[in-house]
Formats: sequence, structure tokens, C-alpha cells
Amino acid sequence: MKAPVDDADAVRAIARGDDAALGTLYDRYGRPCYAFALRMLGSERDAEEVVQETFLRAWRSAAAYDPGRATVAGWLLAITRNLCVDELRRRRRRLPAAAIEDAAPLAADDRTDSAAERAIDAERVRAALASLPGEQRSAIELVYYHGLTSSEVGRLLGVPAPTVRSRLRLGLLKLAGILSPGDDRP
Repeated sequence: MKAPVDDADAVRAIARGDDAALGTLYDRYGRPCYAFALRMLGSERDAEEVVQETFLRAWRSAAAYDPGRATVAGWLLAITRNLCVDELRRRRRRLPAAAIEDAAPLAADDRTDSAAERAIDAERVRAALASLPGEQRSAIELVYYHGLTSSEVGRLLGVPAPTVRSRLRLGLLKLAGILSPGDDRP
């Protein structure tokens, strides 16, 4: 079977069981997913495992892919990101808990009210980000949370870097409006 040219066509072909279409997507997005995972995890072995699992999940869930929600690149990166977050959580659970007697006394900024306030602020930012259009949200998350440059994000999403910068600017302006003082929305 001829390899699909369009990413969405490739996902539809994968949903029909076409493993060549999966190879096509891997050829297009395997490296960017690997670079992204390596940047998040800092381990080549873990990044390779995440990429392998990313494309396995893409194979299993291709029928559920909705092109209205994300580009194929965005969908694959979201899978990669979620797997990286899972790995980071596993790593954290494997760290031995410090003995209570070794714990340093709480500093003034570690007080419960400060922690609660930070949690509320974080939830407010997450809600504001979730309210943005997907293209703007993806650009902000990839640049600010994952440290990619606008050029890297552009290559990953298949858009020019100036388009990424435009999405960043518009998204940040919307976030500023949503999160401005006196605005009591979540």
C-alpha cells in the first residue's frame, strides 16, 4: 500500500491496521518525539522507551484520534508528554523518603498558607491555559514548560517559527486578560 501523504490520512490508515502508515508517522515524528522525551527525562534509554510506547499507543488509539482537537504532531507529542510525566512520577516514587528527623524545619515561605496560595494560583493558571485555543495552548506549553524554541516547536508542529511566535503572543495576551488582578474566574 502507498504511504499516506497527509498525517490525518496516515492515522486513519493505522486505524484500519496499516502498519506501513505507522512507519510513515514514525519516520516523520520519531525524532521530534525522542528529542522532546530526552529533554524532559534526561535519559536516552528512557526517551527511547517512551517513543516506542508513544507509537504503540498511537497504533492502539488511532481510531479515537480527532483532527478537530489537535494536529497529528500535537497528538503524538501529547502522548509523549504524558508518558514522560508518568516516568517522572515513577522516578519520584522510587526516591527514598527522607527521615523525619533529617528534615529541615519549615521556613517562613514553606508555611501551609503559602503552599495553599501557590496551589490555588497553579490551578488558576491551569484553568486559564485550558481555556485557550489548542494551537496557542500547545505553543505556550512547549515553549515555557518544556523549553523548546519557537523554531523547534514550528518544526514539530509543521508551521513556520513566526506563526509559533504569533500564537505565543496571542495566547499570552489572553492569559494576561484572564489572570489579571480583580478577575475572580478560576
